[in-house]
Amino acid sequence: MSSHKILNLATADTKRQDQLSRKLGISGVLSQILINRNITTPCQAEEFLNVSTKNLLDPLSFPDMPKALSLVRKAAQDKQRVMVFGDYDVDGITGLALIEETLAGMGIEVSHYLPHRIREGYGLTKNILHTAKQNNIKLLITVDCGISNHAQIEELRRNNIEVIITDHHEPSISALPAASCVINPKVPSCKYGYRDLAGVGVAYKFCCAIKNSMLLDELDMVSLGTIADSVPLTGENRIIARVGLEKLARTRRVGLVALMEEAGIKRNKFNPTYVSFILAPRLNASGRMDTAETSLKLLMSNSPEEAAEFAKVLGGHNRQRQKIEGRIMGEAQDLISREVNFKEHRIIVVAKEDWHQGVLGIVAAKLADKFYRPAIVISLQEDLCKGSARSIKNFHLFQALGECREFLDAFGGHAHAAGLVIAKDNIEGFRQNINRLAHQRLSLKDLLPSLDIDLEVSLGDLNAKIISELEALEPFGVGNPEPLFYTRNLKLKGQPQSLSRDTLKFWATDGEATFQIIGFGMGSFRDSLMNAACFDLVYTPKMDDWLQEPTVLLEAKDIFFR
Repeated sequence: MSSHKILNLATADTKRQDQLSRKLGISGVLSQILINRNITTPCQAEEFLNVSTKNLLDPLSFPDMPKALSLVRKAAQDKQRVMVFGDYDVDGITGLALIEETLAGMGIEVSHYLPHRIREGYGLTKNILHTAKQNNIKLLITVDCGISNHAQIEELRRNNIEVIITDHHEPSISALPAASCVINPKVPSCKYGYRDLAGVGVAYKFCCAIKNSMLLDELDMVSLGTIADSVPLTGENRIIARVGLEKLARTRRVGLVALMEEAGIKRNKFNPTYVSFILAPRLNASGRMDTAETSLKLLMSNSPEEAAEFAKVLGGHNRQRQKIEGRIMGEAQDLISREVNFKEHRIIVVAKEDWHQGVLGIVAAKLADKFYRPAIVISLQEDLCKGSARSIKNFHLFQALGECREFLDAFGGHAHAAGLVIAKDNIEGFRQNINRLAHQRLSLKDLLPSLDIDLEVSLGDLNAKIISELEALEPFGVGNPEPLFYTRNLKLKGQPQSLSRDTLKFWATDGEATFQIIGFGMGSFRDSLMNAACFDLVYTPKMDDWLQEPTVLLEAKDIFFR
């Protein structure tokens, strides 16, 4: 068998399988997949499979929420002006829109501020006090940012401006900013029952507390920001995504309807792929290429004609982003081939002048995926340079950056995604230091891509009933991946078909059953398939309803030749 990927085959737990199957009336296949996701009791399994908004947590269990509500009520009573300061990505924009609409609905005079990604960067800007004073702001609320802006918040508070932080990023140092209230599930002292909310999820809980309602109609927007931010689709996020996707399919928001029409999405059954690869890139493209205001205006628009114009602009920005991203990706790979020694460098650090800062994160993610090691991409400037970083499964990026803080002017983010600001002269020292840490924490095995297999089965174990049952696991994403199956010793039946976009379609049998298989981006496997005596297949089973009669289709994820 080839060894280009490591297969991690889950150990079958027949005792727990039987328990879950008997209690819930589900197959052993579904039971084992739940067990693989650490859902091991009938109670846990029932809650996971039967998603209910009744299981959303009480927003008042955030310790600072009562005080935050009193500040909002005071602002309403005293006719104070309020500013909502957001982030320029989909997570921040959707959260800002929710809070601004909620406050405006209370009669509060509310404005917003979205920083420019290139000119101002992430988080509260250095001139935020001047901006707040100029607009006579008495209460400032952050969305998807603020937890690392100690100096700016201290300055605002010294000038008697109340600050409510709503954020979901890791606090960068032990002490919290001197805000009036901090609503963030990642604060160590926070007793809120779920840690992995997106920024829009925290904003949503804040709005729910203000309105004393679950605001279920707003879950279309909350699911959009949650899925776009690639947070785990577990716990509350699973409820938000599952219910929100259903609401997205029939949303009344004219901006979202216009964006779907511009993207050519049919509004029937929504899944996370539509969000991650179609809607989110368009909404993000606004802030990457110009200003995120266009995306915010689209989301908050009440005019179909106006929304259609905004959607058209976003489509143009997205095409521009794709061209720039492709050029930088090519230049980064050229640098890697000349400068990176993979025996010494377990983390890729590349830097070049004139790299557009708006696409650095996308390029870093693609490099990390291609070379399967953390990647940091930096746009060189005369003074301070900005960079984006993406990681792999076993390397905690945020912690590593914290241990390299002597080389950095600023940084922030999560375990697998971060941004940084660094002086040009510090890049080489940073490259050496973070690679030293990587040598301590990443083994050679960690640098090999792996596939986590849920079950090894024969094709005869699969049928339409079992595959349809797997739909109860949706939506899939971080923390809840699509189930992967593994079958050995398959033989090709007939000639493989080469389709457009490097797609391969063929039939295979294990002697017991025969199914059609489709492999996206797997055109290069055609000759090996035709010459192999047999092969092993990693795949996700699906029901193909392209024709009137649904049939079983195996979506190949990898092929191993014997």
